[in-house]
Amino acid sequence: MRRPLALLAATLLVGALTAPAASAADGGNDSFTIKDPRITESSGLAASRLHPGVYWTHNDSDDGPYLYAVDSATGETAARITLTGVGTPRDVEAVAVGPGGRIFVGDIGDNLGGTWPYVWIYELPEPKELRDQSVRATQYVVKYSDGARDAESLLVHPKTGRVYIIDKKEEGGHLYEGPAELSASGSNVFRPVAPVELWATDAAFSPDGERLAVRGYFGGIHYAWNGGRPRREGRLSVPLQGQGESVSYSADGSRLMYGSEGGQSAVESREAPGGGGGKGSSSGGGPEGRESADGAGDGAGNTVKVGGAVVAVVVCAVLLGLGRSRRRG
Repeated sequence: MRRPLALLAATLLVGALTAPAASAADGGNDSFTIKDPRITESSGLAASRLHPGVYWTHNDSDDGPYLYAVDSATGETAARITLTGVGTPRDVEAVAVGPGGRIFVGDIGDNLGGTWPYVWIYELPEPKELRDQSVRATQYVVKYSDGARDAESLLVHPKTGRVYIIDKKEEGGHLYEGPAELSASGSNVFRPVAPVELWATDAAFSPDGERLAVRGYFGGIHYAWNGGRPRREGRLSVPLQGQGESVSYSADGSRLMYGSEGGQSAVESREAPGGGGGKGSSSGGGPEGRESADGAGDGAGNTVKVGGAVVAVVVCAVLLGLGRSRRRG
């Protein structure tokens, strides 16, 4: 998808400052590196419910109807799944695992800036055996009640199976709620139910369905689900990555796994608020009043030193100002 000039500059700078994580995983809770050379634009991430330590991912655009099962213990691909029964994907941005062993794939990006009259969601059963195979999927047509928009975040509640989307807007977007059950005939209209104060690139429910994590390029926010009306609780310690595109809870809910685009991209593990370190714990640290508009903070989990992060922000601000000056000229 199109990225602003400042973001591209930050991608180059952060990529130079950030050391890739490549530790051996234990049960899917540790950081790892995606090694498959076919995966160059990992844009979504979801922990398998059937295969411990395995994460589902996919490329962004121009790859085809494929899902990759990555073994976090080695970083190697355990299986590539080809989706059949669907059309040609346009801009696949997210993947989520719902109840009953169902995988949902969000072909919900819009490279035209929110002009496509509809987007798609694909649903398929999670394969019981990890091997290269074709799996038939159901394709759903999705429209928004308030007009077309770009989105990169797809969520499926682990208890109710209801599907949600968060649109992607630099000034912040909204959580959109789908019908109680998706229909393969006709359109499924998603309606805004709550604001999300973030330029969201992905989001995920905790395995118990009680918490919601939303990430952006440089920060994140966690919410209490609160019966379907999210209540903001604090910020997330999102690692600075070359192009931070994805987030998933680990299968046991104790960790948040953050992914990035690019070849040999790192998936970095952080303690999940309310999990692992105890109820209500947060690795973000510090009062919410110190957050930026993007939810970024000085969380100890960042993978670059504070000085490097400040340089990145300054470079981005300068280049963004230059870009705007040129447009005005």
